[in-house]
Amino acid sequence: MTQPIRLAYLVSHPIQYQAPLLRRIASDPTIDLTVLFGSDLSTRPYRDPGFNRDITWDTPLLDGYRHEFLQPLRDTGHISATSPISRGLYARLKFGRFDALWVHGYASLNSLQAIAAAKLLGIPVLLRAESWLADRTRSPLKLAAKRAFFQLLRPAIAAVLPIGTRNAAYWHHYLPNTPQFLMPYAIDNDWFAAQSAAAHTQQLRTDLNLAPNRPIILFASKLQPRKHADHLIAAYRNLLASKMGAPHLASEMWERTTTNTTPYLLIIGDGEDRSRLESLTTDLEGVRFLGFRNQSELPTYFALADVFVLPSRHEPWGLIVNEALASGCPAIVSTDCGCAPDLITPTTGLTYPVGDIPALTAALHRILATPTNLRPTAQHHMTTWSFNEDLAGLKAALAHITLTTNN
Repeated sequence: MTQPIRLAYLVSHPIQYQAPLLRRIASDPTIDLTVLFGSDLSTRPYRDPGFNRDITWDTPLLDGYRHEFLQPLRDTGHISATSPISRGLYARLKFGRFDALWVHGYASLNSLQAIAAAKLLGIPVLLRAESWLADRTRSPLKLAAKRAFFQLLRPAIAAVLPIGTRNAAYWHHYLPNTPQFLMPYAIDNDWFAAQSAAAHTQQLRTDLNLAPNRPIILFASKLQPRKHADHLIAAYRNLLASKMGAPHLASEMWERTTTNTTPYLLIIGDGEDRSRLESLTTDLEGVRFLGFRNQSELPTYFALADVFVLPSRHEPWGLIVNEALASGCPAIVSTDCGCAPDLITPTTGLTYPVGDIPALTAALHRILATPTNLRPTAQHHMTTWSFNEDLAGLKAALAHITLTTNN
């Protein structure tokens, strides 16, 4: 019988999105997985600067897979390029006699020291990251430095694991001729589908004092300037203006869209921008700021909502969109969201040019015209963007490096 491939996975800390995937990989008999964490910060209450508050995740982060926390050389309690930094990575990789190392991200000292250690030990490295080419503007000097960096990195990378279309183009640009194996950015679709199907939406509507039959627009993310909840608030204001027959908007579209019922705008999340956002809505009756909601609570909100909106600028992916679609909630996302080419289709929602508030208003009109029609197709789309594809991509990458090593 063929021995399972001994795979080490290095990541900064336990991540709520990744835990179900790691359990799935660990359950495969052909892979002997060991997860190496640089920090345990997310396993206890910790300060999340994006949410601007203390966070305790309410879903299991460590169950179902072998893991260990590396000895810290530096751990500030925040994730950055210089934290965490682990002691003894070379020795741990050597002692483990691993057949491959999978690294999440390349922009930290911990990732780079692991890649260097693996290169010295002759361990093939699989690299996964979120970047895409147009996610932000960079100077010619920074771009030249980045190209030089990847030229140095290239000999140490056996293959890359793109998370989607834009990330694949990024790897083609910076690491040409490096083998690619799609390992899509996915979540536990089955869990979100089951939780949303069992959700008590009428009870939630009552608890939030929401009138029956009024459509619901949902935003859920960190309240940071780049997430641009302010653009959604402006588009919501336009919707109300169209209902009142404002001359610059087609008021008859409102009749066609929502049968003359005013939607609510629910804003889930917390962060540095909350006070400013609240000040923008003091005259808007239908806006509710609900604060931070933990992961186990989100499926009920997705089940309640008619549409989810992510108006972000510089959003590497946007896993919250996966969650919405898996829960059957169609989505509107800006063109600056990395997930847009892979997750948003005519059957799952709409995209609009980032920052274009009239276009966002029009997208809301279109989705609210037939809010229930997209629910089953949005959910169905996620059946092919799942942990099944993740496992298949990882196993193909491992088969490739095994064949290359043996030859």
